[in-house]
Amino acid sequence: MAVPPLVLASASPARLQTLRSAGLDPEVLVSGVDETQVTGPPPELALELARRKARAVAALRPDALVVGCDSVLELDGRALGKPRDADDARARWREMRGRSGVLHTGHCAVLGGRELARGAATTVHFAQVSDEEVEAYVATGEPLAVAGAFTVDGLGGAFVTGVEGDPHNVVGISLPLLRVLLGELGVAWPSLWRRAHG
Repeated sequence: MAVPPLVLASASPARLQTLRSAGLDPEVLVSGVDETQVTGPPPELALELARRKARAVAALRPDALVVGCDSVLELDGRALGKPRDADDARARWREMRGRSGVLHTGHCAVLGGRELARGAATTVHFAQVSDEEVEAYVATGEPLAVAGAFTVDGLGGAFVTGVEGDPHNVVGISLPLLRVLLGELGVAWPSLWRRAHG
């Protein structure tokens, strides 16, 4: 069977870089799904948004293997996506510091009309950062662009003291989970590696 083109239904540079680092070279097609129209408990919210993104792009690219993802941070039972603005990011960090949250990422893969969706969860431990560090971090703009207002693969990495679970999931895409989903759709993970490696 010919390997279908891989399309990532996400604008996230971190997800794209994670896939590229794993030897894959997906096309990127942003879904345009309005994330504000979906609510629910954090795990279900992340999964539903991933489904909507994957379905929207699969409708445009029925020839492709489409992967959609969405991440939310759960803190005290609440789902925290991207901060609304700098004040929101500041308030979040004051609430998160010295504590732990769960990063939920929904994954949905669509190929030839078949769809599989599952979520992954990773516990994230945040450092006891100072007000000055919070101000400096928010001023960079980085926390405004990501779910939970933090990264582990960027400037925010120094403010995360540890993770329990798949570290890739914190970046927004669980490679082990994705390998399983694609395998169930009949696509072997090594078949997606760039031919340059072979």
